[in-house]
Amino acid sequence: MSETPSASDSSSGSSDLATGEVTELLQQLIRNGCVNDGGEASGHETRSSDVLRSYLEGTGLDLEAYEPRPGRSSLVARIEGTDPQAPSLMLMGHTDVVPVTEERWRRDPFGGELVDGEVWGRGAVDMLDLTSSMAVAFSRLARSGWRPRGTLIYLAVADEEALGAWGADWLCTHQLDAVRSDYVVTEPGGTRIAGRDGWRLPVVTGEKGTYWVRLRVAGTPGHGSQPWHTDNALVTAAQVVSRIASYQPATQIHDAWRRFVDGADWDPDVKAALVDPARLEAALGQLPLGTARMVHACTHTTFSPNVVQGGKKTNVIPDEVVLDVDIRTLPGQQGTDIQAMLDEALGDLRPRVTVELVADDPSTASPLDTPLWDSLARVTAGLVPGSALIPTMTAGATDARFFRRIGATSYGFGLLSEKIGFEQYMGMFHGDDERVDVESLRLCADLYEALARDLLS
Repeated sequence: MSETPSASDSSSGSSDLATGEVTELLQQLIRNGCVNDGGEASGHETRSSDVLRSYLEGTGLDLEAYEPRPGRSSLVARIEGTDPQAPSLMLMGHTDVVPVTEERWRRDPFGGELVDGEVWGRGAVDMLDLTSSMAVAFSRLARSGWRPRGTLIYLAVADEEALGAWGADWLCTHQLDAVRSDYVVTEPGGTRIAGRDGWRLPVVTGEKGTYWVRLRVAGTPGHGSQPWHTDNALVTAAQVVSRIASYQPATQIHDAWRRFVDGADWDPDVKAALVDPARLEAALGQLPLGTARMVHACTHTTFSPNVVQGGKKTNVIPDEVVLDVDIRTLPGQQGTDIQAMLDEALGDLRPRVTVELVADDPSTASPLDTPLWDSLARVTAGLVPGSALIPTMTAGATDARFFRRIGATSYGFGLLSEKIGFEQYMGMFHGDDERVDVESLRLCADLYEALARDLLS
């Protein structure tokens, strides 16, 4: 395989050839290992920005890379529309991935191996599959000589996995003209939910907010050989973690959740339980684990203590422990609401804890009554006959939020094959043995090409 995948002739535009292109492109992006651990010098997304630039260069289109920090590059490509008044569409995929614990994987997480029709590797479903499929769809459109009324933009963006400071956030702040668009399609999406009369295809129209805090738990240093009645910050921190983990905020049934449940073709009693605060907790135990986690996250403010740092030496009682807590907020919640919840969770330990705010990014959503929704409905009806779209929200943050805040209608949507069930899909996000089948890659490439033609022509 060549170091940089070569694009096909515009005359070849077959699905089989596109499948090969997107498969090879995905393998290269996985092998680039653009791991984002949250540090400013991590990510190295320029590796993948360069690969995508090489892939798209033969189209003769406008390509521009933006690099706010060394190695943190985002690539923008454009097919300019013929009518300045026509709507514009952006296909946006990120190029960074989250860290892995390699020994837990059955295959090399950065090998990009193709095994039994599946591409394995970190980012295979989050979201290098969509990033690659979007690039191939964009290339096919460009090479076909397509001239849309509205402008089509492709954005391969850096730093999505660490709140977007050097990617979408930076671009919207410093290079808005380069990325401004009426409509945006990004992650996640594409899983199928079985209905009694056809597939239901969730479209992510909104997302929960992010409220990250750092908790500093103070103690008094001393000799580890004499622990009796000492003020050990680690012991106190263990209690803090236990209280946060066991804290149960009230169930909240908001409009976005009701719309999702209304659209799902489930048993009427199940649907009734999932919008009833008095019955929802009991219903969780009757659902598959991945589905139950999604249901719980979409109806609760969640608190997850995920990082701990403290102690200097085995024989020194620690005088400070630092805890990083990932809090995800529901529509309409503000920082004051979360601070009150933290106070309630910590109880009498609250005076022992200093709370530092790391990120406060409220929930966002886009409307459903839009030309983008109508276009997606037409396109998916052709690709998956008998299917229907249903709106949903995601518990995690995506770059869509930055574009919603500047006025763009932004959805998360792809199209995966029947081979990837919802439970498997949810388990692979930031999990082990991430992989995607080549049929899903073909479907996504076909989807994005058809969407652009339908919406912008």
